[in-house]
Amino acid sequence: MRRTSRTDWALRFFCAAFALLAAWEHSPAQEPTPPTVAAEDRAAPIDLATALRLAGASPVDVALAEERVRAAAAALDRADVLWLPTIFLGADYARHDGRIQETVGRVFTTSRSSFLAGAGPSAVFAVGDALYAPLAARQTLRARRAEAEAARNDTLLAVAEAYFNVQQARGELAGAADSARRAEDLLRRVDKLVPGLAPAVEASRARTELARRRQAVESAYERWQVAGAELNRLLRLDAAAVVEPVEPPHLRVELVDTAPPVDELIPLALTNRPELAAQQALVQATLARLKQEKMRPLMPSVLVRGNATNPAGTLSSGVFGGGVNDDLKNFGARNSVDAQLIWELQNLGLGNRALVRERQAENQQALLALFRAQDRVAAEVAQAHAQARRAANRVPEAEEGLKSAAETVKLSLEGIGQTKRTGELLVLVFRPAEAVAAVQSLDQAYRDYYGAVADVNRAQFRLYRALGRPARCAAPELK
Repeated sequence: MRRTSRTDWALRFFCAAFALLAAWEHSPAQEPTPPTVAAEDRAAPIDLATALRLAGASPVDVALAEERVRAAAAALDRADVLWLPTIFLGADYARHDGRIQETVGRVFTTSRSSFLAGAGPSAVFAVGDALYAPLAARQTLRARRAEAEAARNDTLLAVAEAYFNVQQARGELAGAADSARRAEDLLRRVDKLVPGLAPAVEASRARTELARRRQAVESAYERWQVAGAELNRLLRLDAAAVVEPVEPPHLRVELVDTAPPVDELIPLALTNRPELAAQQALVQATLARLKQEKMRPLMPSVLVRGNATNPAGTLSSGVFGGGVNDDLKNFGARNSVDAQLIWELQNLGLGNRALVRERQAENQQALLALFRAQDRVAAEVAQAHAQARRAANRVPEAEEGLKSAAETVKLSLEGIGQTKRTGELLVLVFRPAEAVAAVQSLDQAYRDYYGAVADVNRAQFRLYRALGRPARCAAPELK
């Protein structure tokens, strides 16, 4: 039974603790009817929890990171077996015709042949490599696993941002469609006015505004399709379908409490970010390689090879026989093994010294990369914290502005056609130009509101990722 690691316990703690913080918030602002996919397009319904679950399964970046983990695991397995010899199995046939020299120096002519069937060991390794290579490979595997977790977190953030880009575009489309309906109502009311009360330019102004509102609808639908295509790319879904979130566009999510000061959050991020864990493991790997090169001249290399065949290094033991010309006979057992311990001074030791300096430089590079990563993590926490807090402060202001803009449009439209007498003149209570300005303000208020809501959600996920939250916790939190 596998023991629960400290990482597993930390993961369970994060999933349990942050599940308490996750909450959906419905805005009290009156929302226009959420837009639907056009008849000529194919809708692909999806919710945020499903998108986040797919973020850990389908994206190519996650798959690439997992393949790097498997490659590092294989490299560790290979380093762990450096002690073991390679075994050769096979047969060897040797034939000689012509001049040959005896050991004492006499040269003569002969013809002979021999045959060997058997096996032989081949072990050629440095003891230092066998000791330190697994240590370095083990740290590299730790780094790749942490990088895979970082890839999942980055993909989670990318999917969440793409999802809320879709939601923002849908909200803006709903607002643009509502503003267009108000502009249509405005044009109908202006067309009904007595010519003496409103000059013809007022109708032209209202007609121009209606054209602009209809263009805004098309632009918002375009942004929805473009944002949906990016989400489809990240999740590897049907590229031709238009993503249609199940939740309404104004829905807000809170994953991290932004009340604590940023000074309290940065140490948490420096402890939990997988990128830092990966870089720390790479630093340990460079230390292991540095020790390996320092010990190389002091530790021997081991050579165990069979020398029953020519050239040596393959077969050593088996059944051997031979004779003159093609007469193969006198078969019997044979065993010829060569074992050596060799101390190596590369280039009179100067090569070893250069390798040590190279490994020291690699270690310093890894340390500097770690420091750079720490600075980047701290900056990301501060940035995401500021974005989350300020965007959250904007939402109630945008909501109030939206309510006021909607009320202004309502009163302006209702006031068109109402008149009052000023002296001998009969004038409109609300001029059409004022209603046009009110419709423009309403469209801007919609964009401000949905932009603020989307900014809050995006910033929440940026802060969630900046603090090193495990990606696998996010989907359960959003059920």
